[in-house]
Amino acid sequence: MMPSSAEPWPWRRAVVAGGAGFLGSHLCERLLKGGVEVDCADNLVTGSAENIAHLIGVPGFRFVNCDVVDASCARQLPGPYDLVLHFACPASPADYLSLPLETLDAGSLGTRNLLSLAARDGARLLLASTSEVYGDPLVHPQREDYWGNVNPVGPRSVYDESKRFSEALVTAHAAAEGTNAGIVRLFNTYGPRMRAHDGRAVPTFICQALAGEPLTVSGDGGQTRSLCYVDDTVEGVLRVAASRSVRPVNIGGSDETTVLEIARRVVKLTDSASRVEYMDRPADEPARRRPDTTLARELFGWEPRVSWEDGLEQTIAYFASRTGPTAEPPARDL
Repeated sequence: MMPSSAEPWPWRRAVVAGGAGFLGSHLCERLLKGGVEVDCADNLVTGSAENIAHLIGVPGFRFVNCDVVDASCARQLPGPYDLVLHFACPASPADYLSLPLETLDAGSLGTRNLLSLAARDGARLLLASTSEVYGDPLVHPQREDYWGNVNPVGPRSVYDESKRFSEALVTAHAAAEGTNAGIVRLFNTYGPRMRAHDGRAVPTFICQALAGEPLTVSGDGGQTRSLCYVDDTVEGVLRVAASRSVRPVNIGGSDETTVLEIARRVVKLTDSASRVEYMDRPADEPARRRPDTTLARELFGWEPRVSWEDGLEQTIAYFASRTGPTAEPPARDL
């Protein structure tokens, strides 16, 4: 039986690479609550010290400022670890478009170094992959056995191919070295600690609505996404981590809705007078995105539980609590 959110996790010590990022910081927090000692490794290029400020001084938590692409990072992570979570990669459009080589390095050298770290300690490694490995999918909903429809030289390729290559590395390392390694493919996670300027639609829409600015929707807004609140994603990630599954596992929401509808939901929940404005749709932007989560449900007993209303309300409250919310650049993606 897999651990539930009320049960402790089966690890003594973990390293969370990318632990000062949006999702990584929630993972650090959740592991600590489950009685796990956590080393948070992050170079703070896209992560933020603010995300983990409340954890500094908490017994069992340690922040290590290092870049997993650099092999010397492992010397600052002496372990031994039971769990290695690889969440170290620029993940938003604004980041991977401005840091293309760093994104590719995180998926290649960074993944190789963390696999070696896991092998050193006999730890379980879990790679955070993405729905982007499916590209602009021709199969809907997307199952884990679908190979995807990815443009390897398009504007999104640095992120898409970085994650596809990192999946290949994890699979090869598990087969060749016997490393206990697995993969989760994450779909459209949102929630508190997202960065306002990261180019994704949920924080962009919220900040625009709070500022009374127009909500910028790409294309006609008919492209779909399946949102998953961060608490649900964290639970799914840790359930897969607590297994010995090697196969990729989709973790994402079942509430498939259009980008335009997400904008309308945000306007309603913020009680904003903002209107919607349309902009050109970015090249290679996926038209539909929804995970088939049969594996997660049947193998790990996981399914999302936080409703979109509750999730968006908590995310809106987070941004509303920030000092002086301002309008954001146009949303390029989710």
